[in-house]
Amino acid sequence: MKKRKIVAYSFGALIAIGIGLYITGLGGRLLMSGIGAIAGPPGDFDPTNVVTPAPDYSLIENWAAHPDTSDPADLSPEGVTVPGQGDLPIDVFFVHPTGYLTPISWISPMDLDSGTEENIDWVMANQASAFNGCCNVYAPRYRQANIFAYFGSEEERESILGFAYQDVKTAFEYYLNNYNNGKPFVLASHSQGTHHSMHLLSDIIDSSDLYERMVAAYLIGAVNIPLSPEWFAEMENIKPCNNASDLGCVIHWDTMPDGGSVIERPAPSVCTNPLAWSLGEEAASVEQHAGIVIPQHSYNLFFSGSEDTAQGKIFDSLAAQILGLTGAQCRDGTLFVERLEDPAFGESGIAGASYHLFDYNVFYMNIHENARLRSETFLSAQ
Repeated sequence: MKKRKIVAYSFGALIAIGIGLYITGLGGRLLMSGIGAIAGPPGDFDPTNVVTPAPDYSLIENWAAHPDTSDPADLSPEGVTVPGQGDLPIDVFFVHPTGYLTPISWISPMDLDSGTEENIDWVMANQASAFNGCCNVYAPRYRQANIFAYFGSEEERESILGFAYQDVKTAFEYYLNNYNNGKPFVLASHSQGTHHSMHLLSDIIDSSDLYERMVAAYLIGAVNIPLSPEWFAEMENIKPCNNASDLGCVIHWDTMPDGGSVIERPAPSVCTNPLAWSLGEEAASVEQHAGIVIPQHSYNLFFSGSEDTAQGKIFDSLAAQILGLTGAQCRDGTLFVERLEDPAFGESGIAGASYHLFDYNVFYMNIHENARLRSETFLSAQ
């Protein structure tokens, strides 16, 4: 049994390294395609075989963050005071990234006692909470795609992501009809959540009156699916943000440590520098860094076997921000920062090649302050 666990752990570590390489394009896609064929969920994806029923968004347990509950998105860094949730004139609809890493099935079972949903609580604490101060935070749980969906063919990936997107779309429509009450809103997301949010923008928001109520869209960490000039050209209204107070526009970056590689994509992708909130490749200085927030816990990285057990992590606080740790510069669509010394940023194997998991943490206070600025700018223009 002990030998089996060691083998599983070693294989999981190999997958973690492969994912880091996949993100950068350093041969990792070929490696992960092979590993995915061996270690991914059994069989081909068939939506008729998904046994988990569609979530009922009238049930509060199907929201990872909601103003009427006490949840990790309510946290703020030590020493940072924020207004109470539910009392703010602007909402944020936050779409979480992939937390389902265990190759049991192609679609997550939405088990609230699982390691997967514990990962989503990690996301609420370390990402969604950055908007606690400007906005009432709404974040649906959904039948998310397994991480292995990204390592097969584009057709397979789009089929599985398309299934997950239907939950996100349903949640967004429920939010609009039952919670929003005509308020302005921010759209925010990360990774898989960004891929779904791209569809919310192009399918629902851009050509409707919702666009007039959208403060901004923080679509972070899209990695290999680019927010390309062609994607923006298909929309009537939505463009990339050009400065710190632009409204009705999109913000995006993918974070890499200096010395890492530019992310390889099938098309160019917009890169916003979150220290200056500008496009282009001019470097922003360390003096513009408003503060990093170190994660309280690590992410559950169950890449092999059938384990998806919650680890008993309690998300009840955030560390004080640490100011002035890094400058930042966009180069060829990738955002580069200094290599960070804290062990939290090198623990996962992914972080050895990429800071994808920490796209929000590294710029936490810049995001927090900018979301408040854009919200105040929007309200003052009304």
